[in-house]
Amino acid sequence: MPGISRKATLALAATASLTLLTTACTGQAGSADGATDDPNAETTITFWHGWSAPAEVKAVQANVDRFEKAHPNIKVKVVGNINDDKLNQALRAGGSNGPDVVSSFTTSNIGKFCSSGAFLDLKPFVEKSKLDLEATIPKPMLDYTQFEGTRCALPLLGDAYGLYYNKDAFEKAGVTRPPKTWSEFAEVAKKLTEPEGDTYDQLGFMPTYHGYETVVDHYMSQWDHAYFDADGKSNIAKDPAFAEMFTYQKKLVDDLGGFTKLEKYRRTFGDEWGAEHPFHTGQVAMQLDGEWRLGMAKDAGVDFEIGTAPMPVADDEVDEYGKGFLSGTIMGIAPQSKKQNAAWELVKYMTTDTEAVVAFANAIRNVPSTFAALESPDLKTDPAFKTFLDIAQHPESNTPPASVNGSTYQTTLQDFGYQYESGKAKDLKAGLARTARQIDRDIEQAK
Repeated sequence: MPGISRKATLALAATASLTLLTTACTGQAGSADGATDDPNAETTITFWHGWSAPAEVKAVQANVDRFEKAHPNIKVKVVGNINDDKLNQALRAGGSNGPDVVSSFTTSNIGKFCSSGAFLDLKPFVEKSKLDLEATIPKPMLDYTQFEGTRCALPLLGDAYGLYYNKDAFEKAGVTRPPKTWSEFAEVAKKLTEPEGDTYDQLGFMPTYHGYETVVDHYMSQWDHAYFDADGKSNIAKDPAFAEMFTYQKKLVDDLGGFTKLEKYRRTFGDEWGAEHPFHTGQVAMQLDGEWRLGMAKDAGVDFEIGTAPMPVADDEVDEYGKGFLSGTIMGIAPQSKKQNAAWELVKYMTTDTEAVVAFANAIRNVPSTFAALESPDLKTDPAFKTFLDIAQHPESNTPPASVNGSTYQTTLQDFGYQYESGKAKDLKAGLARTARQIDRDIEQAK
């Protein structure tokens, strides 16, 4: 589904637009105990979300309609296509025209949302409702909706990332199963690659960091790693997993034709969210992507059979095969809202009601964000989609940790990745050390 999945692509770019949140939204404006509105009274609340495609907007409204039927005293004014820039402005301005319930695709900014008070602390509401979140929601999703003990959001569906592969291309190349380790993956990618002069008739996999979804944090999810040490300092120069990943990716780039040739080919790709995506057209035989790609590929009318599997893992971590990168939409309450108890009813319903979560997941082809919804017989699934449901529940699936300055540290590391894969940065060890120092300075400044 483009709405949620676009979050992953835009997460790094959104950081700058939210830099004012830390200073503009300080402290909390209410709590479950402090909120004065009567959730049983006749009222209207406003819900801002980021979905924009007609089918997505329709699905959101359908869920709101179900909520209103269950809570006839609460009417919901729904406003879609709200990006983080607009959300930032509204939360800073406050006032009666602002939202009561807010959502964002940018999980990497949860550290800012929680630490600055941009999103209200939900702990009192959770306790008042006697919700057992650990028994309700998978741990990685609980982790990316809180920061340093402050729960300011709940997950509203999720994204799980895995491997898509062209079964016809596999059969032609004599590949009998998807690769489980990175060394196997490199061999398969080379077997599937069909050069044609200074370009390709088919590329096994587009490994560059500018490729669709092949960014640093998505790669790193398949290695055991720690972005920060126990003291909160950047760990990327000390943890060997980072050097291993950068070394592996750079060798894959070189083995598949080199950075210049790959980038030239990449520029022929169609739009990531359109029918001419390179996996749809057969330009690449394998693709790292989220669960939404399955529906998009079928809608595009691909002429080959699609296979799905978890992404490979480090060669010495094969026992963790099945894990993947997780992200999703986060949902919370605006601290300036004068209708926080009513707002909580909508947040609780959309994020924890099994019927609501299943219906929404079915409509927009995303991964449910509760255990009950993941196991629901009403969830529309098939073997290809089940791959992503399994990844979402794998105990080693992960997402980058939250930081007080949002995704800035990811942007900094990604920028180094661009330099290293292109050959502009030659010394990996020195480059990671320099990048770690920059990350630490940025976090210290944000504090």
